[in-house]
Amino acid sequence: MDYKDYYKILGVNKKASEKDIKTAYRKLARKYHPDVNPGDKSAETKFKEINEAHAVLTDPEKRRKYDTLGPDWEKRVAGYRPGGSTSTQTGTATTADFSDFFETLFGGQRTASGQTGGFDFDIGSIFGRGKTPRRAEVAQTGTDVEQPVDVSLQEAFRGVERTFTIQTMQQCPTCHGTGLQNDQLCPTCHGQGSIPKTKRLEVKIPAGVREGSRVRVPGEGNPGQSGGKAGNLYLVVHIPNDPNFRREADDLHSEVSVPVTTLVLGGEADVRTLDGRITMRVPPSSQNGRVMRLAGQGMPNLKTGSRGNLYVKLNASLPTTLDDKQRELFQQLAQAGV
Repeated sequence: MDYKDYYKILGVNKKASEKDIKTAYRKLARKYHPDVNPGDKSAETKFKEINEAHAVLTDPEKRRKYDTLGPDWEKRVAGYRPGGSTSTQTGTATTADFSDFFETLFGGQRTASGQTGGFDFDIGSIFGRGKTPRRAEVAQTGTDVEQPVDVSLQEAFRGVERTFTIQTMQQCPTCHGTGLQNDQLCPTCHGQGSIPKTKRLEVKIPAGVREGSRVRVPGEGNPGQSGGKAGNLYLVVHIPNDPNFRREADDLHSEVSVPVTTLVLGGEADVRTLDGRITMRVPPSSQNGRVMRLAGQGMPNLKTGSRGNLYVKLNASLPTTLDDKQRELFQQLAQAGV
């Protein structure tokens, strides 16, 4: 198996925090998602790679092994045999001693004499399995998975059911999650114990979700270990900018153009809302830029369902051409000092 630089795949450095890794993953997952690139095999391959990288680097134990063992970690683990291993090269026997390496990695102890003979470790424990387990394996819940999803403002207003193509990890069918087959690294999962799995889900996104809201889908995350339950899937909501409204929490802001005569004399203005168009009363002597509040015409609150307000800014619409009579009237207004 070719060595995969998971940090390079996600575009982060080796000191990146879990938050940085998740942020990079969301950005790339949105870009290479199969629904965004239908039929694009290269995008599908990239999508699988970033999910594989995310699954390893957001799991503290897997990330520790990956960071410590390095690019040739498969050979170093597969080539080790307790008590030393002997390989023949052009008729010369050589002994490979990995005690220092595994002592550093897994906290083994040397003997009082300083020899490595007292180092006690089981290669199967690296992957959660040993030929003779010293203690019962503890069930571990699978890690959670995050999947970015774009939701329009209108969909966030009403709620929507969406079908998603997601990729999580499932237990490897070859080694059944141990990472080993016949005392060697599993050829299917390459020692990870799990493999990528693509599936489609129908999920209801509730009304009132905001930018960054996380919609929880129980049990659709990565598989658990040693009988542990699967993690959860979290859909992370992204709401693109809307051309008609600007959102602040549960309130909406918009603008409407009205004739200057309506601002001066009062009247009505046709206003767009997420429920449709309504008529708004404009009081006399309204200044250009005045903001009107329409109670209960904003977004629903995710928890209570109560709606915020819509704030409408009045922009004066001035005539671009005047006939003689209109010009005369404006001249009279100017002479009156209006």
